[in-house]
Amino acid sequence: MTRIAVNGAAGRMGQTVIETADDRDDVEAVVGFDVDDVDQVQDVPVVHADDVTEGLAEYEPDVVVDFTIPESTVALADACVETGTGMVIGTTGFDDEGFEALEAASESVPVLKATNFSRGIQALLRAIGEALQAVPDYDLELMETHHNQKIDAPSGTAKTILETVQEHRDVEPVYGREGHAPRDDDEIGVFARRAGDVRGEHELIAAGNDEVLSLSHHAEDRSVFAAGALDAAAWLAGQNADWYEFGDVIDAQ
Repeated sequence: MTRIAVNGAAGRMGQTVIETADDRDDVEAVVGFDVDDVDQVQDVPVVHADDVTEGLAEYEPDVVVDFTIPESTVALADACVETGTGMVIGTTGFDDEGFEALEAASESVPVLKATNFSRGIQALLRAIGEALQAVPDYDLELMETHHNQKIDAPSGTAKTILETVQEHRDVEPVYGREGHAPRDDDEIGVFARRAGDVRGEHELIAAGNDEVLSLSHHAEDRSVFAAGALDAAAWLAGQNADWYEFGDVIDAQ
């Protein structure tokens, strides 16, 4: 049984992680952290984020699952290093300084960072190379849609898809188009939409030769991300200090 803490426990993803953990027999949510004054979430005690170091020391989780904002995650990393607690991070939108802080933490504790914990997205990422090899000259466009409360754009997942494309094709991103904007052969358009309560949609299209190839993924519920994060936490609990990705979890199964 892997003991987990949930940072951002009162948030939408935090609550989903706790609810999903309750239905599993390989993980147990033992404590949550949040910036709001909340006593508990679904019977899990919640400690104020200002006291995260003390909370980690008291409840002794193996791993913290984090879906919050970059500033909160970086502060959490310091506490995890101090208490020797592993980190599973689903937060996106880090600047270079924040990312470097997480990498520094991975020298002391195991850190698993992913922009998306969906197994379907992992399958999509792995399919990109083979697809682009078959259509080497097709135009590429990348689109993503998320709920109207998402802060960062493009999404972290879209950036990961873009990075994967760039491993196989020399393209430069163009973020939206306006006015007179003829398309260059070596560009990929990247578009972000924000509306309603869309959980997450991503589509990479390759168009040419009178045809369109679409690689797409649609998340129907946040629980798909929570399940993946908990899979990652259960796996990470047995790892040494280092930097890991969700693909490492998939490859180990």
